[in-house]
Amino acid sequence: MPEQLVHAHPAASADWLRDARLARRLSVITLGWLAVESSLGLAAGFSSHSVALIGWGLSALVEAGASLVVLWRFTGSRVLSPSAEGTARRAVAVSFWLLAPYLVVHVAHDLEAGHRAVPSVLGIVVTAVSLAGMPVLAAAKRRLARRLGSGATAGEAVQNLICAGMAAGVLVGLWLNTLGWWWVDPAVAVALAVVAGREGWRAWRGHACCH
Repeated sequence: MPEQLVHAHPAASADWLRDARLARRLSVITLGWLAVESSLGLAAGFSSHSVALIGWGLSALVEAGASLVVLWRFTGSRVLSPSAEGTARRAVAVSFWLLAPYLVVHVAHDLEAGHRAVPSVLGIVVTAVSLAGMPVLAAAKRRLARRLGSGATAGEAVQNLICAGMAAGVLVGLWLNTLGWWWVDPAVAVALAVVAGREGWRAWRGHACCH
């Protein structure tokens, strides 16, 4: 990176640039993780007719969009661009809003069709792995977001936490469904749709860094 460009940006200390590279690497790692997670989650969800599990698998694709945005934000000349952060933050907000309506529509469709979730060994395994690993990634990204002053990175971290929360909800929902509490599965999906919409609004307004 040209020396004069580094000095022209007050935040671009050596530590800041190192954190920017780390944010980029974490986004690449997350993309690989989500590719596997989404494929396995969707396969398990469609085989077991689980609204929440399918929604969770699709949410991984939305998360991938947020990770791509952060990767874009901290690549090339955009690393020190004064406008790139705002653009990336709003793009992450849009990714939240893509998830929320899908979850509500899918819940309505499956309730009308009478689908009920059934336990899935694959679904249990993949959600359990996500529940254990996603909070670790999210914590690292939230620390980076504070140091970088990056709402886009903070939003990506929140999406990772939503993914972990959804995994927990899916696991509980699948278990309770065996007791006849079939409504827990769609309720989890609707609750997470509300969370996604709220977090999208926070990200759009620039509040994600402080959340």
